[in-house]
Amino acid sequence: MTKYVYDFAEGSRDMKDLLGGKGANLSEMTNLGLPVPPGFVITTEACTTYLESGEVPQALAAEVTKHLEALEKQMGRRLGDAADPLLVSVRSGAKFSMPGMMDTVLNIGLNDTSVVGLGTLAGNERFAWDSYRRLVQMFGKTVLGVEGDLFEHALEAAKKAKGTTNDLDLDADDLRKLVAEFQQIVQDQTGSPFPQDPREQMDLATKAVFDSWNGERARLYRRQERIPADLGTAVNVCS
Repeated sequence: MTKYVYDFAEGSRDMKDLLGGKGANLSEMTNLGLPVPPGFVITTEACTTYLESGEVPQALAAEVTKHLEALEKQMGRRLGDAADPLLVSVRSGAKFSMPGMMDTVLNIGLNDTSVVGLGTLAGNERFAWDSYRRLVQMFGKTVLGVEGDLFEHALEAAKKAKGTTNDLDLDADDLRKLVAEFQQIVQDQTGSPFPQDPREQMDLATKAVFDSWNGERARLYRRQERIPADLGTAVNVCS
């Protein structure tokens, strides 16, 4: 049976074909005992299967669940938990370095409930709402295909209303209102609300990273650097 997900502790630097350069190096550093945030890698094989068939491998969801539960146990937090949320990044990582050519989504696991818990944990409500604002903006643009300028215009309007040109002058209440505006933009542009289910966020972000392998920037970069087009990218899910 094909294995599509590897914990960082299961990989090594010799597995770049399967885990991508980033995943293989994170695995190597983990096994050397270096302080790497725990996580796991979804393989390039899962990506190529998805790109060829249009569907993620049938076994992938169960494997991701198994590794996510192990990560939650290791961190002592659950993804999207209302009081003590685990947040993860979903990052691309091909065999050959392609800096800035593919997609990354940060702060997966924030929603209308867990943002409050994050603010309490951090002792900083503004930080939590700014993190959530960034997730909705990045997720909307990268995963849902919403025009990025719509978010930028809303941000500029919020700063203008505050009489500033500096993002840092927006307080927690300003950012809370901005999150609501960003969510409305997502609703208006996609016909669906911003996803509140953290696992749905993670799964959609994973597909977006897979899709970014064939994005225009990535294809142009591969041609320029003579990187084969059939390698696919791994996905690194990191706490």
